[in-house]
Amino acid sequence: MRRVLLEPTRVGALKGPTIGNVTLKGPAVLAPMAGVCNLAFRLLCKEHGAALVCSEFVSAKALTMGNAKSRQMLAVDEAERPVSIQIFGNNPDDVAVAARAVEEAGADIVDFNMGCPVPKVIKAEAGAALMREPDKAQRIIEAMVRAVTIPVTVKMRTGWDEKSIDAIDLSRRFEDVGVAAVAIHGRSKSQMRSGRANWEIIGEIKERLSIPVIGNGDVNSPEDAKAMLDMTGCDGVMIGRGALGNPWIFARVHHYLATGELLPEPSLHERVAMARRHLLLLAELKGEHTAAREMRRHAPSYLKGFPGAAKFRSMLVTCESIDEYDRAFEAIVDASERAIDRS
Repeated sequence: MRRVLLEPTRVGALKGPTIGNVTLKGPAVLAPMAGVCNLAFRLLCKEHGAALVCSEFVSAKALTMGNAKSRQMLAVDEAERPVSIQIFGNNPDDVAVAARAVEEAGADIVDFNMGCPVPKVIKAEAGAALMREPDKAQRIIEAMVRAVTIPVTVKMRTGWDEKSIDAIDLSRRFEDVGVAAVAIHGRSKSQMRSGRANWEIIGEIKERLSIPVIGNGDVNSPEDAKAMLDMTGCDGVMIGRGALGNPWIFARVHHYLATGELLPEPSLHERVAMARRHLLLLAELKGEHTAAREMRRHAPSYLKGFPGAAKFRSMLVTCESIDEYDRAFEAIVDASERAIDRS
């Protein structure tokens, strides 16, 4: 992938967890998000301070069948290291083969998804569905560990529902078979994205394990990150939705944890420039037509919270080309400047 990188955000020394043989230069990491964490977005987050980036999930079954699109999702760029590639599946043999493919592709870590709650994944008896089958889940993870030499990690929810909070037991099982770290999203499958994340369970798991525990859920600001670390004692914080349209959050978290000082939020000009950079990276990765359509999901997030941004959403989610996005971005900036002149 050809590109010109921005100047990487400079962040001071701050201790991060060691995952197997991979030591992170800070505690703030990017969560794997389907349809979001392709190479373009990972590069932006890495440039802006993410200590670890993780891919969107890749089907183990598709990898074992040699699916070309799935194989392409394993692409790793040297500039994003350390990088984790996440796979999902429900068969130990398939998952072992897929884990080896991830290692051969050059990833530093292979992660297993036990948290996805979407119906098509649950129907395939994968993702969070495996939390109802602890013995099978353990066999799958053990097969992964045996298949590769790179660290294996697992991301999971607290349980299937509030009556079956079994992440503590599963975490212990996974540590016993050689998992290098676990990431805990403080919600059950039944919660989906609703309600507040249960950070207390993250703390309980941290108390019981000797491997690193990464906390996930409701970390949307530097203050949130510090609160989670302080409350749970976890080794790192995993940021998902809080990073959408906001790759700066990693550097802001890092700076706040290191100094106690809050860096200012990026300006509208900075947000528009980053949205355009995101679009250009996507275009290099996938071609202009696909990039323009995928950017419809991201562009509104870059402008979230700015006065008048909502009225431009319909413009941003219909763009078909880089030129159309440029015109939309220019209109947004011009409207903002006129509003400032009138005030």
